[in-house]
Amino acid sequence: MQPGKVDRDFFSEYIAGRLGADRPDVELGPAFGADFGLLSIGDRALALATDPVFVLRDLGLERAAWFAVHVLLSDVALSGLEPSHLAVDLSFPPGTDPETFETIWTVFDAEARELGVSIVTGHTGAYAGAAFPTIGAGTALAVGDPESVVRPTGATPGDRLLVTKGPAIETTGILGSVFGEPAGLDGETVAAARDRFFEASPVEDAAIAARAGSVTAMHDATEGGLANALHELAHASGVGLRVESGQVPMGPGVATVCSTFDIDPWVASSSGTVLLTVEPGSVESVRSALDAAGIRVGVIGTVESGGGVRVDGDPLPEPETDPFWPAYERARERYGPPEQRD
Repeated sequence: MQPGKVDRDFFSEYIAGRLGADRPDVELGPAFGADFGLLSIGDRALALATDPVFVLRDLGLERAAWFAVHVLLSDVALSGLEPSHLAVDLSFPPGTDPETFETIWTVFDAEARELGVSIVTGHTGAYAGAAFPTIGAGTALAVGDPESVVRPTGATPGDRLLVTKGPAIETTGILGSVFGEPAGLDGETVAAARDRFFEASPVEDAAIAARAGSVTAMHDATEGGLANALHELAHASGVGLRVESGQVPMGPGVATVCSTFDIDPWVASSSGTVLLTVEPGSVESVRSALDAAGIRVGVIGTVESGGGVRVDGDPLPEPETDPFWPAYERARERYGPPEQRD
């Protein structure tokens, strides 16, 4: 297996069709390009999603923990239901000091309280083989009205395609924050990158959009960036997407940071960027609600029948790799971790 999440072929060969018992309460099970599962519990819908606990200590523990908890809540938020519960496994390397745990857990607690999320169960320990930055996993849940669920399979020909924030938000936020100064970026660009870091959560975007109008599908641009997210959204709903690149917003600092680290922003990891398909009559209400919250948003294209993704009329290749982590490792080798710099 290659680093990162598995591709469509791996999913089809090894995962699909091997999903345990066929239960009538499962409304939506695992599907490539779908961010969450969905259960029907009486008159309530229960969306749930599992992700790694990713704590990148070079960011500083508090910022790293903020990012980690928002990663756990991100996928379930794309259901259109607000995250409500969280289960967390933390598996630390042996010898981790209690202060490290306390800092991480204090941030988890504070963010969960702020978002109205209850941490209901989990597991904590230290184990041989465990290592930062991936120190466990968590499952987030959202409970709500079945009529309010935005299914990842719901995009329909004729819908409009919107995107929040633009490409490479996560990549810019992390690389620019950690390595911007030694890489020679000016102070304004470094400050912009640090602002992008705190945009690397889709939780607010998803909640605002779902409340504002008829959103038919949502998907976030994580590994493989905006380009991969477009393909995954199209695949999940069995539709085609037609995109105008000139309508895609670009956050301050993104172009400069990506150029400095030799990265194509369209294929770089971008947690916090949300693709939305919206019924035509709701486009203005959704766009206006996001804009009023200070979230960049562009109406970038349309949903069509068929399949595939075209940008400015040309087929968009599916990314084979994500340049973020290799660029991060190269920069760390060149500049060293923050605590070792003069």
